Formats: sequence, structure tokens, C-alpha cells
Amino acid sequence: MKNLIKKIHLTFTIIITKITIWLLRLLDRGGTSLPGKVALKIYPDILTELADKFRIIMITGTNGKTTTSRIAAGMLEQSGIMHVTNKSGANLVSGIATTLISSLTLTGKARVRTALLETDEAAFKRIAPKLKPEVCIVTNFFRDQLDRYGELYTTLNSVREGIIGTPETVLILNADDSLCASLGKGISNPVIYFGIAPDVYPEANLNINNDAAYCINCSTRYEYSSVTFAHLGHFKCPKCGYERPEAQVECSQVLAYDNLSSTIEIRLPEMKFSTKLALPGLYNIYNALAGASLGKYLGLDEKGLIHVLEGFECGFGRMESVNVMNREIKLILVKNPTGYNQVIKYLLTQKGHCVLALLLSDNLADGTDISWIWDVDFEILSFMKERIRAFHVSGKRAEDMAVRLKYAGIEQDNIKIEHDWNKLIDNIINDAGEQETIYVLPTYTAMLDIRKVLKNRFKLKEFWK
Repeated sequence: MKNLIKKIHLTFTIIITKITIWLLRLLDRGGTSLPGKVALKIYPDILTELADKFRIIMITGTNGKTTTSRIAAGMLEQSGIMHVTNKSGANLVSGIATTLISSLTLTGKARVRTALLETDEAAFKRIAPKLKPEVCIVTNFFRDQLDRYGELYTTLNSVREGIIGTPETVLILNADDSLCASLGKGISNPVIYFGIAPDVYPEANLNINNDAAYCINCSTRYEYSSVTFAHLGHFKCPKCGYERPEAQVECSQVLAYDNLSSTIEIRLPEMKFSTKLALPGLYNIYNALAGASLGKYLGLDEKGLIHVLEGFECGFGRMESVNVMNREIKLILVKNPTGYNQVIKYLLTQKGHCVLALLLSDNLADGTDISWIWDVDFEILSFMKERIRAFHVSGKRAEDMAVRLKYAGIEQDNIKIEHDWNKLIDNIINDAGEQETIYVLPTYTAMLDIRKVLKNRFKLKEFWK
């Protein structure tokens, strides 16, 4: 009798959730998080109930989750594994509940057995022990949204707590991140490390970011033999000996890079190959390595790995391109100083003229504390201002961004404030010449806002597709 009541309860929850998804998408609202909230209200422990229905692969970390998830999806498809995934990036408990329930029949049977889930790092400790993932990729840890995540080590310990609750999960960890790599120490989980070999990236330097400059074990300052960016690189503590672990999946050479792509050599224990990533930027090399690590776990051969890495398409808002009136609008999500600085370095590869739009909002999903913009190296933009036809700012905190640009050395006359999204789009298109690129750098909710307008005007795919 108890099992029958439980089954009825689950079936009722699934039906109500599916109706909610259908209604929201009928209203063009996405339906990625609210249905999950409804499900959790009706059946609070539904994730535990759904765990046995799926083979779970989870991806968490500060930066690169969505891009890594899309590469991982390619690895699954190349392996012939059908799966469901939260493409929209709705990565809190509610979004994950929506994703899993959407792939069930009304009787609670899974249409596909594998679920690839991008997971918010603060929510990971709640979600992972319930779903017990087979594999978990952790990309990196950086300071991000202090009002949501708290101090950096709080986020790290939150993920660590989730891993302790899943002792059989295979971990795929960034060897170059001293924080991320530490998750593989003192545990029984199998671990695959990925990273970049020393001195292979042309712009690397030894200016260590203070996010994690000191040993996690004994607080002694790390010594670095090689750095890629921020605190990532080949680190070693001179006191206790904690050091970068050996990477099983490693970028051994950067053969070429520009504002469109990177050509790299990847070395695994059983193979070495060169591949051209349809992704620019050093941070995307790390995302590719994380995805290739999953491909290695799945047993893909060299040909299969290359096929996925070279055929990858950017997700919504992550280097997503929209061609409008012979101009390319490129959306690049920014959300913290480290990620923003890497995007600015990427902009330096722009050869011709371009237009730049910086969109800053402070809604809950963005983080309500925007003081982090003063830690971004906007001063670098002053070195390429001859190539930037105009600086546009928008979003709820557009004026704050305008002030930041002014202090970065950008002339006030070249900074244009516009709060109306449609007018902003018209302005950036008018300021750009034919065949030129318009770079739009929004925080999360600003990205949702601007992309909705772009979708309606230029018939883009829905963000959850």
C-alpha cells in the first residue's frame, strides 16, 4: 500500500510538472526552472526518487560549465549515447528537476537513460549526494558573486562536501587549479586530471592572481614554474610539497590562435593528436580538455575526439554569433573578474574595427554586489580604442559601467548609455560597418534580456534548445 501511494504521488508530480512546462513554453516563457520548483513543492525528495532512473554526469565549477557541458554532449553523441541535458543553463535544484522530469513518460519511465547536468557550484552539495553521479567534471574555482557564494573557499568546500557524499563518482579535475586539484586528494574516488603543459601558451606570465596564491594546506605562498592565467598553472608549495598533479589529458602545444579559433596538440597516455577548436581563448582550451577527458572515459578514439572538438558549436550567449545586416553580433557572457579579463584579452586579437557593448545588471542571478567590475582590467581596452568605433553600455547598472570605463581611460564622448534594448540593438548596428563585429558582453540576466529581443527580431532559436 505504501509503495502504491508513493507511485501515485510521483505520477501526480510528473503530470503537474509537465503541464507547467507546456503552459510556460506556450507562453514563450522557457519553463526551465519554475516547473522544477512546483515539482519540489509537491514532492520535496523527488531528486532521490529519480536517481535510479538515470546515469548521471555532472559538471560544476565557477567558469566554463555551459561550454564544457556542450562539448561533453558532443562526446556522448559521438559515443552513441542518447541523453537529456539542461541546455539553457538552469543549473539550480529546480532547473535540474525540470530537466529530469521533462525526459520521463507520464508513468515515470525515462525516455533516455543518461542525463548530462550542468550544476551550480553552491547547489552541488545538495544535488550530488541525491543523484549520485557516475562522473563529475569540476572546471575551476574563481571569486564569483560574493553575495551568493561567499568567500572562495566556501564554494570549494561546498563542492568538496558534495564529493564526499559520492565516493564512487569518477572525478575529472583541473590539474592547473590548486583549489580544484585539491579535491582529488585524500579520497577514494577515481580521478582523471586535465591541464596545460608548461610554457605552451604565448601570453602566459608569472603575475599570480591573489584568488589562490597560498597553499591550501599550510598557507605558504606557492611557487610557479608556469602560469596560464589567474592562479592556474604549474604550482608547488615549497613547505609541504603539495603540487600540481600529473595530467592524463594535457594540451602539449598551442600551434595557432586568433579571434576565431585555436589549434592545439592534445596528449593522452595512449595517443597524441592536433585539433582545431572552433573556439578562441585560453579558457576555452581548458573547456576542450575537460570535454576530451570525458571522451577518454567513454572510450572514444582519436578520430572521435577530433570530430567532436572540431565540430563544436557555441551555446547561447557563450561566443554565440548572430549575423544581422552584414554584421556579426557576438554574445559573450561575463560574470566575474577572471572571466571578464580573459574575454578582454580575447578582444585584443580583433584586427579590424568593431563595436563594443557592455551590459551590466544586478539581479539576484547576476549577484547584487557589482563592485567586482573594479577588479576587471578595462584599462586594457584603452590600448585598442582606435579599433573600437563606440563603447555602448546598458542594463540596470549601465551608469556604473560608464563610470568604470571613464576611469579606465575611455573618453566620455565615446561612451553611449542606452537602457532600451531595441534602441541599443539599433545603435550598435548603426555604429558598425559592414562585415564588422559587434561584441556584446552581458551579465547573466542582461544576456537573457538582450537575447530575447534578438530572438524576436532575428528569429533565433529559443535559449533552452
